[in-house]
Amino acid sequence: MQLDKTSYYDLSIFNRDEEYSLFSRLDFTITAGGRDFLRQLFNKPLQDIASVQHRQETLKYILSRENNWPSVITNGTIVVVENYLDAHIEPISNTEGLGLWIQTALHKTVYAPDFKHIKFAFAEVLNLLRGFNEFVRIFNSDEAPKTLKVLLDRAQRLLRQPDFALILDADADGRMHPANILRFDNYVRKRNRKVILELISLYHQLDAFYAMAKAVKHHRLHFPTLLDTDMPVIKAKQLYHLILDTPVAYDMGLSRDSNFMFLTGANMAGKTTFIRAVGIAVFLAHLGMGVPAAEMELSFFHGIFSNIQVQDNIFKGESYFFNEVQRIKNTILQINNGKRWLVLIDEMFKGTNVEDARNCSLAVIRGLLQSSNCLFILSTHLYEVAEELKNEAKIQFKYFESQVMEDDLHFTYLLKDGIAKEKIGYLILRREKVLDLLTQIK
Repeated sequence: MQLDKTSYYDLSIFNRDEEYSLFSRLDFTITAGGRDFLRQLFNKPLQDIASVQHRQETLKYILSRENNWPSVITNGTIVVVENYLDAHIEPISNTEGLGLWIQTALHKTVYAPDFKHIKFAFAEVLNLLRGFNEFVRIFNSDEAPKTLKVLLDRAQRLLRQPDFALILDADADGRMHPANILRFDNYVRKRNRKVILELISLYHQLDAFYAMAKAVKHHRLHFPTLLDTDMPVIKAKQLYHLILDTPVAYDMGLSRDSNFMFLTGANMAGKTTFIRAVGIAVFLAHLGMGVPAAEMELSFFHGIFSNIQVQDNIFKGESYFFNEVQRIKNTILQINNGKRWLVLIDEMFKGTNVEDARNCSLAVIRGLLQSSNCLFILSTHLYEVAEELKNEAKIQFKYFESQVMEDDLHFTYLLKDGIAKEKIGYLILRREKVLDLLTQIK
């Protein structure tokens, strides 16, 4: 699946204010390297159904053994070991015989601070080795999905270093005295530095996959079904917007014969939230994660293209309307390749007058309706456009309900069949006392 930078930000997958991004909501990593790898996974949605299904199996496998996930490796373990490997402390040169004991005595007296640093850090090296032994023992079974199998097979090979066996045996036998700590420090930093660094890299990847599994469990997401079909389809029950604290859930469906959802409703009624909810769910499905819905099945999509937060560019002298047109142009160019796309358009052509917006909207919608490989969700404040399109068989008209009760505005956030009729702009002006303030201007 493909998304451009604009679509990532339109859907708030990444956000300039990270706290309110989807990535932040789903980030359960405990290491900086794990977070970087998780971000890479979010930047590279999967490219076919088989990959999606395999990722799902990987996360399910992790969740089935979650209680046995080795907790001995922590963020502190990784940070301490990384700093230890880069420490400007020369390892001892003599690791056997009398020379070892002489150097041990020197390190405990003359070089006491260095020895304390090595002793402290080496405890975390032991935690790293113990933890990976646990990973291999518990997770590297014949049933392990390929992604985990490859990582843990590699870890198992790395752990077979003879030096590591000596270190772990000495630790198990209670022989981790100062002389052995200094001897093994030489083994680790001089002979096995690259091996330890690779183990850390493997842990970053395990951390990222575990974070995805934890996010599925924490947010009670459900794994969707990917349909092996050439026809575009999305069917979802109780779909909701994951980033919201108290979301409203919707049932929705789009297919080749009904591939265009025409959304109307008042500002603040829920149109943009719904569009983003669908986009986020489809995106998560193509990461191999669970989705915020009770049930969901969909075809594989080659990309999502959105037109939600268009902005003008004062530095280039480009108007809001010009950039709207450019985004629509880019949408058409992008989806005109015979592949399956989900196209999300929110409030098209806000940057021009009503008559212009109506004519432009009709031209674009009628053009997009010629596509049989893509699904479209479009919201508009131009209710009149619906009258011109009411005989188009592929359009499903939906609206978000709003109610005026005793001169006050109420939103139900319910998605209903039909076209909104409410025009509430004047009511909002009056409710916010703008009209009263205008009478006071002198």
